[in-house]
Formats: sequence, structure tokens, C-alpha cells
Amino acid sequence: MIIGGLQKFSLLDYPGCLAAIVFTYGCNLRCQFCYNPMLVWPLTDTGRFKKDHRLSNPMVKQVKEDDLFNFLKKRIDKLSGVVITGGEPTLHFDLPDFLAKIKKMGFKIKLDTNGTNPGMLEKLIRAGLLDYLAMDLKAPLEKYEGITGVKAPLKKIKQSIKIIMKSGLPYEFRTTVVPGLLNKEDIRKIGKLIKDADKWYLQFFKSDTDLVNKRLEGKKACSGKEMREMAEIGRRYVKICEVR
Repeated sequence: MIIGGLQKFSLLDYPGCLAAIVFTYGCNLRCQFCYNPMLVWPLTDTGRFKKDHRLSNPMVKQVKEDDLFNFLKKRIDKLSGVVITGGEPTLHFDLPDFLAKIKKMGFKIKLDTNGTNPGMLEKLIRAGLLDYLAMDLKAPLEKYEGITGVKAPLKKIKQSIKIIMKSGLPYEFRTTVVPGLLNKEDIRKIGKLIKDADKWYLQFFKSDTDLVNKRLEGKKACSGKEMREMAEIGRRYVKICEVR
């Protein structure tokens, strides 16, 4: 497993759990608003993005697996969960073995995914390696390519939605609302896509950091009022829709 970062403690990322966050390296999407660009693709020495996705980014301080597991061993009585995020964790062929080691230590596991690898997702669920699922919904299907910067596998994304909703596990869907990229009608369309889902969170756009699309840096987020109005639309389709 190529680990691009470790956050040793979080109260927010795993509902009901004190958790560590493991950031895997590499992603198959290029979402304009992504604030982990160093995990998405390599940088040249001049700081420019390279679009040939090789796992060789010198800006990423990789964490050795042994060091991670030594850390977790020391936190067995202090942490209850581990969040696996990215990047896109399901791209890694050794993810099942990696998660099995974490489960063996007694930790609950939350997986963050973009839903582009339903085969891996189903494999992890069937193996009992997951305790909580979170899937990012980037846009209505017809807008996915424009927002993610790639020809997204829409059939696989729809398949992952169904797998998650039928998994029997606690789960949530998440959508980052970027002004100019998503609007209220888009929220309606996404809502229809996940109709009757348990939880859907609309997330404020963060622009005070490095982003994949540099032109979005510093752009103003939607107001609280606008976000609440979108959440009200979302509640017509799912059980819980909140802003965060």
C-alpha cells in the first residue's frame, strides 16, 4: 500500500469514533475542487502538475506500512477507528490485505471512495472488512466529466451507489458544492440518483488551499443560506440531508 499521509487523530471524520486517517496515494479522477492535489498526480520540480499519473511525487512524504502499524499498535486503547481515504483507496490491489491487518488489530474501518471501483467495493463488503462507507457524489451524471476532468465510468458509479445502499452498513453520500459548478437543479438531479438514501451531506467548498484547478483558489463559497436551501431540496429525496 502506498500511503501518502497520516493524520493521527480526528473527532470529525468517523461518526462516533476517535479515529486516525490514512491517506492513500493516487486517484483516477481530477476533480477541480480537490484540496489534496499532491495525492492526485505528481509534480515537476517547478511545481507544475504532470498529467502522466505515476506514483513518484517527491512532494508526498510517504508513510511506511511498518511505521503505520507500529503507530496503530500503540493506539489500540486510545483510538477506535481508522479512516481510509485518498486519493482513491480502491485503486490499490492490496487494499483487502491492508484492511485485514487493521481489522485484526480491533479497529473499525471507514472507507472514503469516489465509487469508480464497485468490484473492489463489493469484495471488501463481502469480506467483512468495512464498518462505515462514505461515497463522494461529484455532480449529476451529465456533469461528471466536466467536474472530474476525466471520462468518468458512470455505470460503475451508479453500481457503487446501489452496492452501498444495499450493504447493510452505515453509510453517507457527500457532495462538495462549488459555486459556478453546481446549482440547485444539480442538487435535485443528484437527489434523484440516491433517492431514499440514509444520509447525504452537502459540503462547503474550501478554496484557501492548493487545489487541482488553481483558478478556483480563493473563490468564495456558497453562503450558509444558499447551502441550507440546497439541503432543503435534498431532504425531498433522502432521509437526512445536512450542510457541513
